[in-house]
Amino acid sequence: MRKWIRSGFGVFLILTLTIGLTACGEKEDAVQKVRVAEVTRSIFYAPEYVAIEKGFFKEEGLDIELTTTWGGDKTMTTLLSNGADVALVGSETSIYVHAQGSDDPVINFAQLTQTDGTFLVSREKVENFEWDQLKGSTFLGQRKGGMPQMVGEFVLKQHGIDPQNDLNLIQNIDFANIANAFASGTGDYVQLFEPTASIFEKEGKGHIIASFGTESGHVPYTTFMAKDSYMKENKETVEKFTKALYKAQQWVEGHSAADIAKVIEPYFEDTELDLIETVVDRYKSQGSFATDPILDEEEWNNLQAIMDEAGELPQSVDHKTLVNTSIAEKASK
Repeated sequence: MRKWIRSGFGVFLILTLTIGLTACGEKEDAVQKVRVAEVTRSIFYAPEYVAIEKGFFKEEGLDIELTTTWGGDKTMTTLLSNGADVALVGSETSIYVHAQGSDDPVINFAQLTQTDGTFLVSREKVENFEWDQLKGSTFLGQRKGGMPQMVGEFVLKQHGIDPQNDLNLIQNIDFANIANAFASGTGDYVQLFEPTASIFEKEGKGHIIASFGTESGHVPYTTFMAKDSYMKENKETVEKFTKALYKAQQWVEGHSAADIAKVIEPYFEDTELDLIETVVDRYKSQGSFATDPILDEEEWNNLQAIMDEAGELPQSVDHKTLVNTSIAEKASK
């Protein structure tokens, strides 16, 4: 009898330990899904795709569900309506939301790009380009109120050009149709993102003659952000997310454009690998990819100066009100 009791207890103990270990294993292997809405699909966001493809998010126990929402307004609406946990979009959108009196502010917690991503493309080849050459020309700009347009006008003013009076400025064409409008003959100059700018140059439709990113300095052009409530309820998840991003930023910093292009190629199936490499190299060489996720106060103030110059700053917002640097600082150590 005692032998049976001892045997029964032994079986019970083994089962208990097995179930306990299995439960612990399941807990350790638990994966947290994070729904990310990116404002557009762009080679400009290379470190984001590297973080996914190199498994940096997975290493942190995160499963990234990436959706492209095509536009700042749509991206922010998706975030505010709980259609996404994290948004990748321009930091100016968090200022617009704040100005509307939101009781659940959108907080910038990890910077991805730190310059503008557009280039000045001319229809004709220009030797020894000077910004004064734009005066009197027809300039096909970006949508009014968006960061590309605000940065574009900021740079023009820095070079003594009044966008409204010194140019025939066209801003009434949808973002998706700007490149087609230029290709069909509208404008002498156009402000374009990559890879379109390089495609036009390759096909002889235009010539890249200047970088708005180089001219405007560091700004939090695209940043990962989330609602304050989400960040408080999911602090560990946000920390892991930022840590994975930092790993990707460091990987991008330490690898060649060719290496990066190969990793992110699956996200750009309609773009040739050599063109992806060209674009990555262009962005990398001008310092567009942030090397850490910290959005500092100087960048934040530069953003607001650009918005103010464009007449689009609803109110000045202190850096610490809408930016959380503690998570990025912790991840970067």
